[in-house]
Amino acid sequence: MTVVDMTVLYAVAVALRQIRARGYADKYRDRGEPIHLIGVEFGRAVRNVVGFEVETVEVGRADREPS
Repeated sequence: MTVVDMTVLYAVAVALRQIRARGYADKYRDRGEPIHLIGVEFGRAVRNVVGFEVETVEVGRADREPS
């Protein structure tokens, strides 16, 4: 399963943090498969992808940041 967050105004780290904080991947955890979180940053000036980061969450690990 893959969960993607694309952002124009923030860095990829912010996109990944948002995926975890908002629990976007939570509903897929019961599938028993690794979940790939992908944060994509678009550059407004270049109108293209300027960065991305991938994080894999193994089943059984918490994918939310501690409160």
